[in-house]
Amino acid sequence: MTKLAFTKEELEAEHDYATPHIECGLKLHGGFDEAGNYLTPRTRHRWDAINAWTQQLVDRGVPILDATTELLTEPNYPTIDQQIFLLQHGIEQPLWDSLTITGLIEARGKALADLVPPDFQNIIIEDISEMALGHLGKGLLTSHGWDEGGNPATDLGGHDVMWFAARDLVFGKDKFPIPTPPASIGREKDQREMEQIPMEYEGVLAFLMNLLMIEVRAERGFDFNVKVLSNPAVFTDRRKEAEHAAQLVNRIRQDEAVHVAWLKAAISEFRSCTIRTVDGKEVSGATIIDPVWEKMVHWHAVEMHVANRDNNRAELRRKILATPNGATVMTDFEKLAA
Repeated sequence: MTKLAFTKEELEAEHDYATPHIECGLKLHGGFDEAGNYLTPRTRHRWDAINAWTQQLVDRGVPILDATTELLTEPNYPTIDQQIFLLQHGIEQPLWDSLTITGLIEARGKALADLVPPDFQNIIIEDISEMALGHLGKGLLTSHGWDEGGNPATDLGGHDVMWFAARDLVFGKDKFPIPTPPASIGREKDQREMEQIPMEYEGVLAFLMNLLMIEVRAERGFDFNVKVLSNPAVFTDRRKEAEHAAQLVNRIRQDEAVHVAWLKAAISEFRSCTIRTVDGKEVSGATIIDPVWEKMVHWHAVEMHVANRDNNRAELRRKILATPNGATVMTDFEKLAA
């Protein structure tokens, strides 16, 4: 019989690493097996659990939530070709800033480990003890948070430090001043959207949906950075370091796949469950969550980009024009957008 119920200790359990994970003198989470393969932290049982919960949905005929980069209809700015062009012309600050900001934002993710979710069994008719939803407070949120910002009980860095290590491999630690990250990268709303359920449950569900779409955007970021770092036309005097930085980004990418998988499972479970509403009715979770998911996707895929487009372009233009021959570079840079 497939195991579907796990303890907190099991979902937080580490592999027995043959080699520790150290880059640029920084101790990092995860490690390597005897063959030198990178092992994602806290996945001794976590992947088994997520795969089992997902298969349970498949066996029940429940559709898994669509959450891929195909949802992101707005193009990345700058494009991969534009970023490579800037690096070839010695304009390195935009990418340095981007890698640094990503690390700073990842560090915020540590807060997930301190989130105490309400017991969803209180509003769900079906037994959730063998679902991802029944394990939010039993290792899923703590493991996710520690992946992002490191476990404070150890001296090992999480994704935040891994991004800094990737940056330092190609640029060095103090190449430019530390940039200021945006205050928020998630969708915020002024009023409630799931009034059929108590506010504390709505807050967690909205948070999980936001988190999933952030992870989808992150996947496109992984693809962007790996392709730029791996391109032989850039970092020509640091090719070995750049290729290694790309490997480090792919390790983060491997870790984040766990996050996408469990979030998709948990949200798909809620959609398939029968929910007891505040007025005593019983409704499908899909009727509660689907309208909000549609808005969430549109915000992350379109609205956010439209709202930030002018500021992002103006900031990048400022950095380009501040360099020698900046006006000429800017003209050629904009031609690449076509």
